[in-house]
Amino acid sequence: MEFTIKSGSPEKQRSACVVVGVFDNRKLSLSAELIDRASNGYVGEIIRRGDMEGKLGSTLLLHNVRGTLADRVLLVGLGKERDFRDREFRKAVQSAVKLLNETGSYEAVVYLTEEKVKRREVAWRIEHAVAVAMETVYRFDRMKSEPAEVRRPLRKLTLSVPQRSDLASGEKAAARGLAIAHGVELARDLGNLPGNVCTPGFLAAEAVRLAGEFPDVKVEVLEHGQIEALGMGAFLSVTRGSDEPPRFIVLEYRNAPKKAKPVVLVGKGITFDTGGISIKPAADMDQMKFDMCGAASVFGAFRAVAELKAAVNLVGLVPTCENMPSGRATKPGDVVKSMSGQTIEVLNTDAEGRLILADALTYAERYEPEAVVDVATLTGAMVIALGHVACGVFSNSDTLSRALVAAGDDAYDRGWPMPLWDDYHEGLESNFADFANVAGRAGGSVTAACFLSKFAKKFDWAHLDIAGIAWREGKEKGATGRPVPLIVTWLLAEEAAPA
Repeated sequence: MEFTIKSGSPEKQRSACVVVGVFDNRKLSLSAELIDRASNGYVGEIIRRGDMEGKLGSTLLLHNVRGTLADRVLLVGLGKERDFRDREFRKAVQSAVKLLNETGSYEAVVYLTEEKVKRREVAWRIEHAVAVAMETVYRFDRMKSEPAEVRRPLRKLTLSVPQRSDLASGEKAAARGLAIAHGVELARDLGNLPGNVCTPGFLAAEAVRLAGEFPDVKVEVLEHGQIEALGMGAFLSVTRGSDEPPRFIVLEYRNAPKKAKPVVLVGKGITFDTGGISIKPAADMDQMKFDMCGAASVFGAFRAVAELKAAVNLVGLVPTCENMPSGRATKPGDVVKSMSGQTIEVLNTDAEGRLILADALTYAERYEPEAVVDVATLTGAMVIALGHVACGVFSNSDTLSRALVAAGDDAYDRGWPMPLWDDYHEGLESNFADFANVAGRAGGSVTAACFLSKFAKKFDWAHLDIAGIAWREGKEKGATGRPVPLIVTWLLAEEAAPA
């Protein structure tokens, strides 16, 4: 979709549609008032009849409104004016774009971006309007024999800013929103692919393709022999039961001074998780194709950063394999040796993500990183703790944790700080190895993070448990692309921060 930024009066726009807002209790926004004046009170008359109450997300499409140059005028409900915040703004944009895409308005001028949102400037509104629009029109039908066609799909949105002085910042914000949306789209596509297509080898090829599209991105793919030579026994213990060879993918993007230490992103890439010998129940096991959404989010973040040519140094590490049961598979009670030299008693083979991440975190030490952030659909316990709204943020650095939570708030891709106290480590004690890979059921997301922390002692580190936000169930089933917006917003904040 194409986006442009413009400043001007709504009644003077030659367009297939002009989009304006109506607040609760039938209160017209300023742009709607301008349309109403130009139409000699026609819009107000429609409102007084009760056709539009201003309820958040409601829509009313008007044709051939006199006094205007647009073919249509779309009224969008904004809810209560005093409560018009991030969620309400995004909901209003989503409702508008959904209707436009369904009714043949191939282009439109949107004035919702002129509405004041508490604590948010014009640039934020433009960036989020772009991101929400792209998310709303996203479709995944590449596996269908006959993809459904949208009649005259929405192709262009012009987003209005209050003043001409806002044009430059608006264009920059639109570019940023579009880059993040492209990153989200890549992450969603990868997550939505089935496990028989999106294998470790497929992810490796996707990394090579990404590097081909963006010359600033470099890629190296390590295969089984190289992984074994590095001593990644924890990683290899997970892949033993699978016929699909593992890959260890290394992405690099360097666009800051060489002396600047890189940020390292680590993404869990289990392309299908049966649980191994500790096999999962059959119900909903198909959703375990989403167990590589951490890896997908690293790919998405790289795409966005490269598109923006952000002045950061970034490394991505993606250990990827399948977790399958077979005669070769790791068994409960087996002891494996990690790349760090620490030994692990594998009490549950379905706690495999932390094993592959452990060796990746040790590998990250060679970069002497500024910070390391791992992203993983790690624990079902995280869903119980925070539901499907926020990811869990665990960190050995309060500064890093606060920065990630703030970025999530700005991106409307929220994370919530979780404890990482020494008390939780007691459950990981083992009689037969340095520690076990699981503790009891209580505090499962915390003890999983504590396990990872044993491999992240040499740098500032954060763990994002995205098990509750990486995909949706039900009618809207599919990958969300989160937490790409959080990660990219954080990286861009790091770019802007003084050295």
